[in-house]
Amino acid sequence: MTRSDDAAADAMLLVAIVEMAPGNAESGRRYEDAVLALLERHGGSVERRLRSGDSGTEVHVIRFRSRAGYDSFMVDPDRLAHRANLGDAAPTTRVIEVSEA
Repeated sequence: MTRSDDAAADAMLLVAIVEMAPGNAESGRRYEDAVLALLERHGGSVERRLRSGDSGTEVHVIRFRSRAGYDSFMVDPDRLAHRANLGDAAPTTRVIEVSEA
């Protein structure tokens, strides 16, 4: 296995289903804007960002170059601060690791 094969094997593809808190779609969208902007510093990128017609749900397709990048994103102090500042208005997110079919 080559170094590039190793990197590809460690890469992660995720789907995040984001439910905005009732009555807080706009603040939830701003939160998502802010935290998705942090992905790059952890080797992550948004491949797709989709929003429901009522803006109450978003679906993100996110790729990380490595699991370590994902782990570091989850504990990023800026991400945690954004979440804490939003409090009960923060969206809830279900993250599913997926692969190409």
